Amino acid sequence: MLRAGAYAALSLLSVTILMTAAPPFKYPPTRKSDTVEQYHGVSVADPYRWLEDDNSPETKAWVAEQNKVTQAYFAAIPWRAELRARMTKFYNYARVTAPVRRGDTYFFRRNDGLQNQSVVFVQKGLEGAPEVLLDPNKLSVDGTSVLSAIAYSRNGRYFAYGVSLGGSDWQEAHVMEVATRKVLPDQLKWLKATGLSWAGDGVFYSRYAAPAAGTEMSAKNEFQSVWFHKLGTPQSDDTKVFEDTSHAQRFHSVYTTEDEKFAILTTSDRGSGKKGNSLFYRDLSQPDAAFKPIVPEISDDQWSVIDNTPDGFLVETNSKAPNGRVALFNRATGAWKSVLAEKPEPLIDANAAGGKLFALYSKDVATHAYVYSVDGKLETEIALPGAGTASGFGGLRDDKSVFYSFTSLNYPPSIFRYDIATKKSTPFYVPRIPGFDAANYESKEVFVNSKDGTRVPMFIVHKRGLKLDGQNPAWITGYGGFNVTESPTFDPLRLALLEQGFVFASANMRGGGEYGEKWHDAGTKLNKQNVFDDFIACAEWLVANKYTSPEHFAANGTSNGGLLIGAVINQRPDLFRVAIPQAGVMDMLRYQKFTIGWNWAPDYGLSDNADEFRAQYAYSPIHNVKKGVKYPAVLITTADHDDRVVPAHSFKYAAAMQEGVSPERPALIRIETNSGHGASNVSKAIEIRADVYAFTMFNLGITPKLP
Repeated sequence: MLRAGAYAALSLLSVTILMTAAPPFKYPPTRKSDTVEQYHGVSVADPYRWLEDDNSPETKAWVAEQNKVTQAYFAAIPWRAELRARMTKFYNYARVTAPVRRGDTYFFRRNDGLQNQSVVFVQKGLEGAPEVLLDPNKLSVDGTSVLSAIAYSRNGRYFAYGVSLGGSDWQEAHVMEVATRKVLPDQLKWLKATGLSWAGDGVFYSRYAAPAAGTEMSAKNEFQSVWFHKLGTPQSDDTKVFEDTSHAQRFHSVYTTEDEKFAILTTSDRGSGKKGNSLFYRDLSQPDAAFKPIVPEISDDQWSVIDNTPDGFLVETNSKAPNGRVALFNRATGAWKSVLAEKPEPLIDANAAGGKLFALYSKDVATHAYVYSVDGKLETEIALPGAGTASGFGGLRDDKSVFYSFTSLNYPPSIFRYDIATKKSTPFYVPRIPGFDAANYESKEVFVNSKDGTRVPMFIVHKRGLKLDGQNPAWITGYGGFNVTESPTFDPLRLALLEQGFVFASANMRGGGEYGEKWHDAGTKLNKQNVFDDFIACAEWLVANKYTSPEHFAANGTSNGGLLIGAVINQRPDLFRVAIPQAGVMDMLRYQKFTIGWNWAPDYGLSDNADEFRAQYAYSPIHNVKKGVKYPAVLITTADHDDRVVPAHSFKYAAAMQEGVSPERPALIRIETNSGHGASNVSKAIEIRADVYAFTMFNLGITPKLP
């Protein structure tokens, strides 16, 4: 077998063949129609609208031909298989989740390394022997059925779980008896955007009406309703708990308090552009009781019940507090009392356990964890291993300890146990990763001034002793939307880049949740351009500080991050040599017309609004591809079963890129089958990422040195 050194000549030959042929890429022909739509007096051509029908024979044929071209390109990369093998080795290590207690029974998930899905285990006490409860890898022959929502009953007797097929957001739910491992006859269908929440001998869940046969992946998701299923009965006998026949696009969900005394109903209306939710409660000791309001109207304020008290509810909210706070709602009087006031740092999460309040705050994107009394008195700050990301700290009222996870860019996710009485943390599970030594890498946080002077954080990790000469290959990624914080976390597959000398950077643009709701708002609707400006500023900082240069630079983003990359390379095609937009929202004028896309209106706005249309049209990736421009080498990725960001976005964008860009660099699309919004299992995740990294290295002229 050829080793790394022997690949150099082959790699150069392959690059020469691919880059000098005239034309270098013969893309499959894509039919153009004369479709034009009017938006507020502006005529907008949509020549590839026919690609929105992913079930049509013409679209399916187009997909097959595109994949042929892309796979032929990958086949010309001689070290692609060995790169994938190296990445597989990095990923092959045991990892577990923090245990969840129900009574004297603990539940957790474990992956031995390369299992496509983590296995659910159960054990009696922390010292008991773990036993397999459910192996989701056996849910289907081809491994495309994915375990999704899970819920353990209060007494630990039952385990409810959802299963999605082929990566779809649709779920079917089942129930297992824990002691016998027997899957009960109960089966719940057409669940989506739901959790499962126990109340006595049954579960609450949210669902939609069954779509017409053959339209499961494209049907509009409207009029969600909430139901209660009693064990041992058919779904047809389930009780409808809540519905709203006046608002088609509202989400409704019910969850229960720890003691199962109350059901909490939350309703949101993101399709109308509102970011918040209403909040109601129902006393489950009164079977016919109606839901009573805590917050009766939907606005931009968000509300979530943390726990119930003898007189009320502890509620986390950003109402009158963009950075978040915790307040106590009195059920009898309707009065509110402050428990944790708003701080300069955003509140990430708050949980009640062991008679305490655990609150996580983010300071410059690094987690800080605090313990408070239930009435809001600060007791201690939990010492974390460093600047990174912590999560967890949930539990039951009678818990003596809680579990949490900690990770950073060069710190693998590790589980810690915090003893409430002694106020000390001890390692509970620390993974061992083959070929990784944290001492070989260094990470840091820097701050970059954006176009308007806004201070934007960015995390960087690379080999220790990096020479700043502008010649290092670099990879920058980001998201910038939906109040999501891109926290510093470890990724074993990323090691395949780092060991080849890459600089990895994660930009924390506006639109995310890094500095609370104001930071989020500053990257939405009419302010969306701020996100792209922030990302460009971070990339320019890396170039100016000689971490890299445009000819050695790759940019990547997924979903809303895919939109980011599409928009940025239209605006600054000169800044990068490679661009990888994955499952991106690329048609900003029509995104709300597909499946659950209307849910994104609070961030993106709607083309029905004249001002929001103008803002969208100015950056919408497929509407701003410029003919004849020397774009970076582009690899677009999507999946045929993505019913969140439907593949039509990527199909239309690929057609636009292939029609108009300079022929000097490839514009390819990789279309995964039997997968959804993200890889459906570990093997697919490694396969996709290996192709993405191979494409990147190949187009940066790098022949990886593989051991």
